[in-house]
This record gives sequence, structure tokens and C-alpha cells, in this order.
Amino acid sequence: MELYKEIDNVKTKEDFVKFLGLVAKDNIYKPKEWENKTIPEYLESIQSWIEDMDGYYKNNFLEVPTNVNWGFLATVFYVGKIYE
Repeated sequence: MELYKEIDNVKTKEDFVKFLGLVAKDNIYKPKEWENKTIPEYLESIQSWIEDMDGYYKNNFLEVPTNVNWGFLATVFYVGKIYE
């Protein structure tokens, strides 16, 4: 399974939950494919990508998302620190 190919299948909350499980399993079973091995490296790479995401979309001839709920995403990353 190519993880990036699963992104297009994420349309619902349930799809997103499944995708997060696939990301976790990918990290466990294919660690050599992961450039960012630690949580800080992983988060910093996400930060960098978000800073540059307009270029990614434009370079791939895709529409830059305008309806991103940044507050929700911030909550998702925060609760990963405290939720059991």
C-alpha cells in the first residue's frame, strides 16, 4: 500500500480516523521510508510544509485550499499531547 494514495479516500471523519491508523502502521512497518524519525522532526516537517503549501499546490497544478479550519487542526495536534 502506498500511503499517499490513501489521501484521496479521506472524505469523512471515519475515513480520517482510518487514515491516521494507516499513518501509524506505516511508521511501525516501514520506518526506513520515514525521513522524520522523531516527533519533533515530524512536527517541524509539517510546519515547514504548511508554510510552503501554496507552492506545493501550484507546482502540482492543484487549487490551493481556502476552507482549511486551522483552529481544528491546532486542536488535533494539541490533544495528541494530553488525550489517553
